[in-house]
Amino acid sequence: MATQVMMPQLGESVIEGTVGRWLKQIGDPIDEFEGLLEVESDKVDTEIPAPAGGTVLEIYIPEGETVSVGTVLALIGKPGETVGGAPSAAPAAVSQPAPEPSVVAASAPAAMPTGNGHGQNGGSEAMPRVSPVVANIAAEHNIDVNAIVGTGMGGRVTKKDILAYIEAGPTAPAPARTPAPAMPQAAPSDHVHKAPAAPGKPGELITLSKMRRRIAEHMVESKLHTSPHVTTIFEADLSAISAHRAANKADFASRGVNLTFTAYFVAAIAHALRAHPMVNSQWTDEGILLKPEVNIGMAVAIDDGLIVPVIKHADELSLAGIARTVNDLAERARKSQLVPDEVQGGTFTITNHGVSGSLFATPIINQPQVGILGVGAIQKRVIVLENDAIAVRPMVYIGLTFDHRVLDGASADWFVAEIVKTLEGWE
Repeated sequence: MATQVMMPQLGESVIEGTVGRWLKQIGDPIDEFEGLLEVESDKVDTEIPAPAGGTVLEIYIPEGETVSVGTVLALIGKPGETVGGAPSAAPAAVSQPAPEPSVVAASAPAAMPTGNGHGQNGGSEAMPRVSPVVANIAAEHNIDVNAIVGTGMGGRVTKKDILAYIEAGPTAPAPARTPAPAMPQAAPSDHVHKAPAAPGKPGELITLSKMRRRIAEHMVESKLHTSPHVTTIFEADLSAISAHRAANKADFASRGVNLTFTAYFVAAIAHALRAHPMVNSQWTDEGILLKPEVNIGMAVAIDDGLIVPVIKHADELSLAGIARTVNDLAERARKSQLVPDEVQGGTFTITNHGVSGSLFATPIINQPQVGILGVGAIQKRVIVLENDAIAVRPMVYIGLTFDHRVLDGASADWFVAEIVKTLEGWE
């Protein structure tokens, strides 16, 4: 009997997906858990494996079409097996059962463990996420999957990768894994920001990538068609958090956490969002919807453009928990290892444009949020203190771009002032 391949739910908040590219065509043979297609969902491309082996009998949804979770995408069966007419896509999302958990897990890009909500990873060894068939082959042949270069989505090790590795034959058998005492992982090093390479030669027409098209559409919709943008800029003295960071960075590193300035900004924003809930809201035609959770999106520059992974429940995390989450999301974003649910559900966004030396910026709101905070470069500047003394302090410009339908100048200023107060009074 033919096996239906359905649009999987790639996250709690993901209700639909777009067929990006079929990796197999009608009549092609396919093994169980071998990549069948790529699904696009908000800047994240996810490779979907086949739930069964056989032959691709039918493909119902063409590339570029968006359908709801549960819609039948294709059929896999025996060669020459007859199938009925195309199933209706509309009721499929309701009547068809959800994919098996193992299939959904195998379809996700390789993701490193992130630990619990407070940044504790339990000391477990990081392992790439692989399909059950790859895991079984690795266990049978006593192979360390970390030693294999994966060609799947996000560097995932596929069945073809591990079989090719076995056929090539390693110079020495992989040693059996022996339990090792739990040791804290080394803190990730600071990401080095550098200018991107030239995309082409002068006079050449650069083809738009899928991500660049989505970014362009989103920016035009936000700036020109949705909300009136206004920006207010404050200046903050970062002496307190600079001293705190210098005193605690080594301790955090011993626990495998790179304590960056971004963690302090996220913590201060989370506190301010709780104090000023109108900023943590969404405009609707019926009224202003106050969001119950504080989920802060963090803009991360990648080779193809920009992606915004979300720090869920940021107000409930300690500084260490925030720092660990920031490290993990940023690192996996640059390696294209995020899953769709990790870029969904944000209620506010921060963008650190200062990493490239920028002092001021007026970022565009990430709809349907109410505001986005831009952080400029941290510079030592000469300032005049309240007692008229002159001092050199680490200073930064913080700009809030906000939706004037929801916030007025005064309410926006109070919100940024709360962030400045938290940063300057850090204990």
